[in-house]
Amino acid sequence: MADPPAPVTALAAALLAGDRAALARAITLVESRRPDHRRQASELIQALLPRTGGAIRVGITGVPGVGKSTTIDALGSFLTQRGHKVAVLAVDPSSTRSGGSILGDKTRMARLAVDPAAYIRPSPSSGTLGGVAARTRETMLLCEAAGFDVVLVETVGVGQSETAVAELTDFFLVLMLPNAGDELQGIKKGIIELADMIAVNKADGAGATAARAAAAQYQAALHILAPASPLWSTPVVTISGLTGDGLDTLWARIEDHRARHEAKGLIADKRHRQDVKWMWAMVEDRLKAKLRNDPALKAATPALEAAVAAGTLAPTLAADDIAQALGL
Repeated sequence: MADPPAPVTALAAALLAGDRAALARAITLVESRRPDHRRQASELIQALLPRTGGAIRVGITGVPGVGKSTTIDALGSFLTQRGHKVAVLAVDPSSTRSGGSILGDKTRMARLAVDPAAYIRPSPSSGTLGGVAARTRETMLLCEAAGFDVVLVETVGVGQSETAVAELTDFFLVLMLPNAGDELQGIKKGIIELADMIAVNKADGAGATAARAAAAQYQAALHILAPASPLWSTPVVTISGLTGDGLDTLWARIEDHRARHEAKGLIADKRHRQDVKWMWAMVEDRLKAKLRNDPALKAATPALEAAVAAGTLAPTLAADDIAQALGL
């Protein structure tokens, strides 16, 4: 592969030196949809690739109101106090009309927002599956190259985002509320199967007893399922994002999981599989972009849509016409 152009080389050098402004510019570059920016972003990622992969990647999700941002703020502060550099990739809900996002995570993570050892990057989900930003993987690599050794990825909420975030992180943490009776009725089996750990949040004050009871019920529910790995049985812990109680135990479990799986080479194997899925996701993204932007297709699709809606053209035939126009 040819050497990257000078602007990309300069940006890479600044990012590797820990320049936060360079990191912000690099993330903006990889999030851009402009073809010239996409080429530069690919060159930048390729140049930085040897300096990536050193971070512990943790995905965090939970039902609305469970206190994800409060918990991440407390956990991130706990980690920076112990010498870690923490990057938080918080994927915000995007407007289905404008594509804009709320981007309120910095205001909800007051301590991390002013912590020099932390970096928060809210990214609009832009309608991608489950709300995981289309460029979250690239952003994670950029943060690792910039020296962050822990990357926390916060998802929008419960839904298809669980599968998406589990496929780009090493460890998947599911936060739950103390009212276990209602939660156990509504929880999806798939979420439990994906979880590397369940943490019952808000285990403080009057909620402590309810949190312990909920944890016992979740642990009992987990016994029904076969462990995803012979090396690991999903633990259930109680924490308080508000007071920080239990975060030391939570992080110790994450480190234990990493040590066990790294010793067997399973973290590297998992990331290799994730990279292959990432490659195909990018191919699909390019196909969708061509579908949206190709002038001939844009001119032809309204008539096809109208004919399908009117019942005069079978959807299968219309799909064949579009696929043929794409050269498929």
